[in-house]
Amino acid sequence: MSQTNYQNYQQWWQHDGHQAVAAYTEGITSYIANLPPQLALDLTGIELAEILRDRLGSEAFDDALNPTHTTPSHLATRPDGSWLKRCNTVGINVRTIGSFWNVLKYALTLPDHIRGIHLLPIWEPGVVGSLYGMASWNLNPEFIDLEALRMYPQLRSIEAQLKVVVNLLHAMGKFVGMDVIPHTDRYSEMVLANPSYFEWLRRDDLTITDHRENLHEDAEQVIVEWFTSISPGVTYAAESFFHQQSEAERLVLLFGQHQDYTRRRERRVALVDYLYRRGLEPVPATMAPPYRGLEVDSDPAALTVDEAGRRWRDYRITQPQEMSRVFGPLTRFKLYGRKDDNRDWAIDFDRPRTEVWDYFTDHYARVQSTYNFDFMRGDMSHVQMRLGGVPEQIGDYYDPLRAAKRRIADHTPHFAYFAESFLAPSGVMAYGDELQHLMASEAEVTLGNLQSMVPGSTEFMDALESYLEIAEVTPVTPAFTAITGDKDDPRFDHFHHHGEVARVFTGLFLDQLPLYFSLGFEQRDRHFHPAPNEVYTKLYVFQERGGLKSVSGPWRWGGNFELFAALQELHRFAAGSLAHMGAAAGAVQVEAGGLVYWQRLDTYGDGSYLFVVNFAAEARVGELRVMTSYQQADLLYAWPQTVQHTVPVGGVVRLGELGGGAVRCYKLTQDRYEERNLGTEKI
Repeated sequence: MSQTNYQNYQQWWQHDGHQAVAAYTEGITSYIANLPPQLALDLTGIELAEILRDRLGSEAFDDALNPTHTTPSHLATRPDGSWLKRCNTVGINVRTIGSFWNVLKYALTLPDHIRGIHLLPIWEPGVVGSLYGMASWNLNPEFIDLEALRMYPQLRSIEAQLKVVVNLLHAMGKFVGMDVIPHTDRYSEMVLANPSYFEWLRRDDLTITDHRENLHEDAEQVIVEWFTSISPGVTYAAESFFHQQSEAERLVLLFGQHQDYTRRRERRVALVDYLYRRGLEPVPATMAPPYRGLEVDSDPAALTVDEAGRRWRDYRITQPQEMSRVFGPLTRFKLYGRKDDNRDWAIDFDRPRTEVWDYFTDHYARVQSTYNFDFMRGDMSHVQMRLGGVPEQIGDYYDPLRAAKRRIADHTPHFAYFAESFLAPSGVMAYGDELQHLMASEAEVTLGNLQSMVPGSTEFMDALESYLEIAEVTPVTPAFTAITGDKDDPRFDHFHHHGEVARVFTGLFLDQLPLYFSLGFEQRDRHFHPAPNEVYTKLYVFQERGGLKSVSGPWRWGGNFELFAALQELHRFAAGSLAHMGAAAGAVQVEAGGLVYWQRLDTYGDGSYLFVVNFAAEARVGELRVMTSYQQADLLYAWPQTVQHTVPVGGVVRLGELGGGAVRCYKLTQDRYEERNLGTEKI
């Protein structure tokens, strides 16, 4: 069935696609309507170039293709990052579509009401190929596009390709975000070239024998020993090697030129082996209280023997709580000193290590400036390790993500912060109140957790009501998140058995909470039983070749073209109507059983819009208590489609039965509404 649908779209594209392209290049539409993302990626480089040149104009297109040129963002004159609170965003795991260049092809399918493009981590990955385990500050070489390289000689480097892709996205009116990550791979080039910026331990099989505060000095000595052992005639003291040369100089000495990926990797493996044989390891990153206090996990399943015979052990929290986790492949920047020589694993928050903060923020500021990113998605924004919760006074060294955002905003005022935080109850993911932490960290938007709940459930409805209140009374706005690239996982299939259109409809029209979803949602199949790993984007955050998370071959698009067609109808309606919709009129009504409805003013001043969503999987009767002086409601849009109708408005609006996941938009008026042709207005 799905293959047949895909073939139908291929036939449509061959026969009528030129009309959809013409509508886009002539400015009639803001995207290529009815073009499935899967099919968009089949465009050749020449076809993409022709489309963008016709849409943007030759001069703007040629300027954007110059990697020494910076195409300004449409946000460049904004005074702050508050724009993010009304920006609908899509997250893209570049690994699923192959290259930065392919992001442009995908962007052709995004209407103007979806302007944010969040690129998941873009750096060289480390252990198990995790995107979130940065191995260096170099861009991920797997994201280079060979066709673009052949077409444009100036795009022979991955750095040039990313710069030009961001240029073109800005020319298309999109806003581009990067990940800011307060940790690296445990054996990243950052760790090995800057041992003092990270925390270390010494292990003897099942025992941590040393984790004192300045153990990094031992690591520095061992690293210099290794370097001199492979460099005949070269002599260095640890002090001069690590503290009298720049990081760039150390990286070349230790690993070689950054273009030589194979040699750098081989040298890094050799150095890791040298450290391993002396029992030295960076301390792994942790999540959730109590954060601190580690021991070696003695479970036989926690032992990994690599191909060289090295015996690696997982770690665990000594006194774990509900959400305590240890991320074995990752290590955090050591941002503060330690109390009592780290005897009890206690952090001294009154002793910020300013050189580490400067290193972290300067590097991300350089990345932002080089590629002209508009916002950051802060990874693990929920981390707050202070036992007493958020302090009364918030200083410059309160939170690394806040510091990065502030450092960048000094020269790019519109730069905004999207927090990866799930608004968990106090003390679950962070010490103290998570929302208070986000406010102290100056995040504009937070991910929230609606994507991890069944639509229409009591949990979902309570969270939605809470998020609306948070958006109204605090400076932090939760997102209306449909799905994320790192939560598209077999374990979470049950969150997506119904309600896909309802989620997107609400995110587009609710206004108070911006929509966030990840690439692939448009065609995602409903999985009532676990599907092959190759259909889940989460499993392409890693590159595991064995075990439960392994994948074989490229990521596969879903075949749910019924969903794609429904979302196309929704986007057409949104493209023609959002410009006529003003602010919310009254509170959003969230009712038990899955019903949500709200109003927005008509900018023409002759009525208002009424939106209705049944998030439940089951049908229910739609009876709405609507406070308005208008007399009737005319149906403008419905999914599933229903007969055009008008209903009287008088305190209670009776809509009859609403199917599971059904959505509707009505126009409230005094007299009979003269229907406008909303769907064909220029965007």
